[in-house]
Amino acid sequence: MEKQQKKRITTGLVILAVVILGAVTWFVGRPMVQFAENPEAFRAWVDSKGPWGRVLFVGMVIFQVLVALIPGEPLEIVAGYAFGAVEGTLLCLLATTLGGTMVFLLVRKWGVRVLELYFPPERIESLRFMQNTPKVRVIAFFLMFLPGTPKDLLSYFMGLTKIRLGEWIVLSTVARIPSIITSTVGGNALGGQDYRLAVIVFAVTLGVSLLGGGLYTLYTRRNKKKN
Repeated sequence: MEKQQKKRITTGLVILAVVILGAVTWFVGRPMVQFAENPEAFRAWVDSKGPWGRVLFVGMVIFQVLVALIPGEPLEIVAGYAFGAVEGTLLCLLATTLGGTMVFLLVRKWGVRVLELYFPPERIESLRFMQNTPKVRVIAFFLMFLPGTPKDLLSYFMGLTKIRLGEWIVLSTVARIPSIITSTVGGNALGGQDYRLAVIVFAVTLGVSLLGGGLYTLYTRRNKKKN
């Protein structure tokens, strides 16, 4: 009877967590992304906040990392638009590192149940091979570095592997640099009305991301079959 009660309580808590996350995503994350999709308004808002504008932006990106249902690219692009390519990149790296650290610690504490709040079982299972491979650090860096890969899923899954927190912080921060730079450079080009450069950057990024996404799918499917 106790086991059944615990199971009901756990199920109820999971359902409640999903409802809360869905509400947060809809009422907080959605307006946040829509705001970020208006770069001019966002830059005016940042300027009106003074130094606190940077702090608030970092908080927005951390929130986006924690709530994996919210896309991160609009925030990276608007960072380049509002802060410039260099400062935008640094702010995004800081925020994603802090958010990724929180995610890692949450998963280490609560396990796969945290992932199940955001990702379907088949996507989680596609990375199970990383829990047993001695090359987890090399594979993790490669998949995070490769454009077009599901970096939110990877960030959450790393807490289930044997990789240490310090290793993950360094590895993921360095691996994220190329994808963040392309977004902030494109955003900065939009801010400077250099639309030709913006189109080139985004077009190249899209092409490389499609290629990277395809390679990721092939790689994970192959390893899933092996295991």
